[in-house]
Amino acid sequence: MKSFSSAEIDAQSLVVPLPRPIDPEKLPQHIAIIMDGNGRWANAQQLPRAMGHRAGVDALKRTLRLCSDWNIKVLTVYAFSTENWTRPKEEVNFLMTLFERVLKNEIEALNLKKVRINFLGDLDPLPSRLRDLINESIELTASNTGIQFNVCTNYGGRHELVLAAQRLAQLAVDGKLDPTLIDEKIFAGELFTSSYVDPDLLIRTSGERRISNFLLWQLAYAEIHVTDTLWPDFDSISLTNALIDYQSRRRRFGGVDSHFDQQSKA
Repeated sequence: MKSFSSAEIDAQSLVVPLPRPIDPEKLPQHIAIIMDGNGRWANAQQLPRAMGHRAGVDALKRTLRLCSDWNIKVLTVYAFSTENWTRPKEEVNFLMTLFERVLKNEIEALNLKKVRINFLGDLDPLPSRLRDLINESIELTASNTGIQFNVCTNYGGRHELVLAAQRLAQLAVDGKLDPTLIDEKIFAGELFTSSYVDPDLLIRTSGERRISNFLLWQLAYAEIHVTDTLWPDFDSISLTNALIDYQSRRRRFGGVDSHFDQQSKA
């Protein structure tokens, strides 16, 4: 896996300008992405699936840089789900090795660009060397002031909700929490994402129209953009189209659009 050299960091220090069609005042604060299509991309190129995953890493680096340059505050990506353990052992081992290699090679560049990185999910089953690298990366970038980059690893939305319910139940059993006081705010405080605003925009690549057990609680009011583009081909045009689509929506959060409401009363 290619890493950033000092020269490459300098070359990439120039900020990519926000495309003109996008209103900088109406950007989502938090973008979540289901990065889907690595395997199909590799098959279409008549390449091993491993090459699709490598190309997916390059797409993620592009997207993170664009989100950072375009003043997106939080980017959360679905890297490895709890269900992904059912894939062939050879592919899972490759992914674990790839995670470790990429993190080792890229963390210095991410730190220099002031990216603050976090990993969301049940990290205990991961290989010990990868866990150590994750902890070191979180600690190294904890005080950075740039984009918050969340990597969902061994993550499942249902599992997250179960863990939150278990923690609240234990607090109640221990007499530290009155169950009647549990509300949405208290429950959300037990989730992996408790420190961040909920996603405004979910992007799913490869044309699949499902959320695949991703951020089930947090996506309650997110706008959803689905693109047929396979993840390795996701680029600045793809992200621009997603943002334009997002800015065309009228976000009601369960309420009534004021313009429509006025017309209905006329």
